[in-house]
Amino acid sequence: MKKLLVFLMFLSFPFNTFAYSSEVYLGGNTIGIDLKSNGIMIIGFYKIGNNYPKTNLVEGDIIKKIGNIEVNTINELTKAIEDTLDSNNTIKITYIRGNKEYTTNLSLIKEGNMYKTGLYVKDSISGIGTLTFIDPTTNYYGALGHEIVESNTSKMIEVKTGSIFKNSITSIDISKDGKPGSKNAKFYFNVPFGDITKNTQYGIYGNYTADYDKTKLISIAEKEEVKTGKASIYTVLENEKVEAFDIYITSINENSATKNITFNITDEELLKKTGGIVQGMSGSPIVQNGKLIGAVTHVITDNVKSGYGIFITTMLEESER
Repeated sequence: MKKLLVFLMFLSFPFNTFAYSSEVYLGGNTIGIDLKSNGIMIIGFYKIGNNYPKTNLVEGDIIKKIGNIEVNTINELTKAIEDTLDSNNTIKITYIRGNKEYTTNLSLIKEGNMYKTGLYVKDSISGIGTLTFIDPTTNYYGALGHEIVESNTSKMIEVKTGSIFKNSITSIDISKDGKPGSKNAKFYFNVPFGDITKNTQYGIYGNYTADYDKTKLISIAEKEEVKTGKASIYTVLENEKVEAFDIYITSINENSATKNITFNITDEELLKKTGGIVQGMSGSPIVQNGKLIGAVTHVITDNVKSGYGIFITTMLEESER
């Protein structure tokens, strides 16, 4: 009886296991990204007259309320300021810094018919990236392989709402050592592919709602299967055409959270067209021996022919959290 009890206890302990599919849709498709932040981020300050505003606020703070009015967009912020401005031209701001909530007062300066805050703010981010996979059993996707950050503050954006949508690559600014290039694209905001439910250090995730070919599946490789040597990345260089390009994996690091695979681009066609890794390639699937092993995440700035990738199992595990 004791042995039976021990066995049953073992069977009832699956809390840290993951049940991601053994096969997924292979991405490589370029996607447009539109992310609305959960609150309004302060990204800088400007002078009013000869002085910057006197305030406790700093870059990266998230404005949540003006007075008692919740705000999530710049339009809402503007209206709330108009509705709550007191006789001293002062507003009360509730904001988030780190994981804590604070309040402060901010005095506005009137110039002509306009009240100025001295704050540069942002409520959304748009850009391009690459789809890594879609789980055909759930239609949940993963992309980028790294977080989306606000460029001025380097702060990760907390998602309120977001979408991915169709885009088409129109040109490429070639990468040079010390100066990575980028993909340039035409956006089709009216052709949605899905939503964005979370933004994490391992990529963005959400529900893929557009049609896709569920016969185009590829097996998943576990970490132990990833080896140094030849592999391929899948990405788009022109219009919407996904192509495979040769790389060589030089090292494997299981101790890093996201920089697990170090590789060099060896494909002459890719190097001719891009000079190396360019912005917009993040999320490009890495395939070795017929299995999906990871995704491109970062370029090595001093050597743009080289970059890092994240294990695909890390992205799949994150998609289930």
